Amino acid sequence: MKKHNINCMICGEELIYSTENRELECIYCGGIYKSNTSCKSGHYVCDICHSKDGIDTIYDYCLKTNKDNPVEMAIELMKSNNINMHGPEHHFLVPAVLLTSYYNVSGQKDIKAKKLRIARERAKKIPGGMCGNYGSCGAGIGAGLFISIISEATPLTRESWGSANKMTGRALTKIGEIGGPRCCKRTTFIAIREASKFVDENFGIKLYEYDKYKIICEFKKFNKQCIGVECPFYKPSV
Repeated sequence: MKKHNINCMICGEELIYSTENRELECIYCGGIYKSNTSCKSGHYVCDICHSKDGIDTIYDYCLKTNKDNPVEMAIELMKSNNINMHGPEHHFLVPAVLLTSYYNVSGQKDIKAKKLRIARERAKKIPGGMCGNYGSCGAGIGAGLFISIISEATPLTRESWGSANKMTGRALTKIGEIGGPRCCKRTTFIAIREASKFVDENFGIKLYEYDKYKIICEFKKFNKQCIGVECPFYKPSV
C-alpha cells in the first residue's frame, strides 16, 4: 500500500475534521478508535500507525548526530519521507532536536540516549489534533516537555515544575498569536525558537544564534492551508 505523507496517508485526499468524535477503524492496525478525523473516503489512521515510522526516524537521527542547531536538525528530518506534512510525530520532533542540541552543546552526549527515550515515551501520549481540539498545540507542549526533562521536573518539584509550565505557556502564546489553521512546520519552528531563547535566558546555554538565524520554510507547497505572508517563516521564492 502506497503511503502518502500529505493529507490522507491512504489516498492523499484532504482530511475532514468534524466537531464530534465517532468510532473509526484504523486502516493499518484494524483497531477501533474514537476520532473526529478521516478523509472524504472514510479512511482513518490512528496516531500510533500515523507516526511510528516518523518517531523511529527522529530517534535514530538524533541519537547519532553531533549537530547542535535544532532548527537545522528539524528541517533535515522534515525532508524525510517518514515525516508527514502534519502529524503527531512533530510532538516528539520538537523535544528530540532540542534535547539533542542541549546535550551536544553542553558536552553531555553520554546521557542523550536516556533523555531521548524519556521524550519519546512522553510524546507518544500527546494525541494528534491537540491544537484545535484541546487548544494546546503538541509542538508547544513538546517545548515544555523538553524543559521538564532537562530540569528533571516532577509534579512535586518547585522551580523546575514552574519552568516547564512557563515554557509551554510561552510557546503556546507565540503560536496562538499567529492563529490558524494548523501547520505543524510553523508551530514546530516557533516552539524550537522560543525554547532556545528560554534555555539561553534561564540555563545560560545557547543552542543556536536564534537572534541572527533566519528560519525559512521550504514546505509551503505541501500545505494547502499555508497562510503565506502572515507566517514569519514564509518566503515566496522558496
